[in-house]
Amino acid sequence: MGRTIPSFRIALYQEEKKWKVFRTALDRKNKKIFDDVFATSRQYISACMMACRPVRLESIFMVVIFHHFKQILSLGEPD
Repeated sequence: MGRTIPSFRIALYQEEKKWKVFRTALDRKNKKIFDDVFATSRQYISACMMACRPVRLESIFMVVIFHHFKQILSLGEPD
């Protein structure tokens, strides 16, 4: 029996490839920011893998939301 859902590393690479045309239309500065979105997803790849969501973008979006929420919370912390 084979796996019905590819590993998340492969799925993330495939998803990033699907967005190549969109990325190409961005200017250099925004391409870097766009690349950072997928880099953020790679930071939490274990959590994405364990979520085992058939729609990959759900995990990617959740990671970005989670990461940004952590950054917002850290703004209120004293140094």
